[in-house]
Amino acid sequence: MKGFLSRLGGVRGYSSIKKDLQVEGIKHAIAVASGKGGVGKSTTAVNLAVALANKCQLKVGLLDADVYGPNVPIMMKINSKPEVTQDKKMVPIENYGVKCMSMGLLVDTDAPFVWRGPMVGNALGKMVRDVTWGKLDILVLDMPPGTGDAQIAISQLLHLSGALIVSTPQDVALMDARRGVKMFSKVQVPILGIVENMSCFTCPHCGEPSFIFGKGGTRKTASEMGLEFVGEIPLEVDIRKGGDEGVPIVISAPDSLVSKAYGDLAQKVVNRLEELSKEHPPPEILL
Repeated sequence: MKGFLSRLGGVRGYSSIKKDLQVEGIKHAIAVASGKGGVGKSTTAVNLAVALANKCQLKVGLLDADVYGPNVPIMMKINSKPEVTQDKKMVPIENYGVKCMSMGLLVDTDAPFVWRGPMVGNALGKMVRDVTWGKLDILVLDMPPGTGDAQIAISQLLHLSGALIVSTPQDVALMDARRGVKMFSKVQVPILGIVENMSCFTCPHCGEPSFIFGKGGTRKTASEMGLEFVGEIPLEVDIRKGGDEGVPIVISAPDSLVSKAYGDLAQKVVNRLEELSKEHPPPEILL
């Protein structure tokens, strides 16, 4: 794993985004995104971040960039207000080995977010720049669904090493996932891969699998778009319970098949970043 960290430095160098978008101490930032809501993006982001920290032994942060529906505080069981340093920076709240920041920590639980584009950009800017993240190997961003103001704001605020696209296997979700891929391509953010969430439900009584949202659609879409298919996460009650209770399944059942699937996903993300760093090494400095 140390070898991975030493080789990862080049991923940021090949994007056209300016160096001033790099945040000091953060080696890599990855967006977990989807073209539409309801596909389990936040659940994937949370369990991915926890798996990167606990299974891959990396220093990880989790930024809840879904400003309209911030769910990370519930899913990570954090509810205290962040402390503020003397230089007016917020201190992220840490749990399960992951440093977290969310708009949900800064406002009342039931408060609605009735914001226009500039307000969204300003809020995201504060959570990116005005937080003492310290040294992180990877900052995971739980992006809002869609391809609107927040996505554009993030691409202008932070240098992303890559984006992970989350989708269910159904055609409607995959159509929007394609839009998400194209949006990141336009701002020259590499796609780490597509992960299929809610791929299959296995009956706890008879063991028969049911493909509620279809079968194989995400893998097919990844192949058609020339992208990496990085995993399948099944539809299970324990994943939902973990989100509601604030104990990710990677923590509550680390040896389960689902936890293994998230661990495999985390390792594949690491491997994809390694591949990208080899394909696009940092520029050589000639004196």
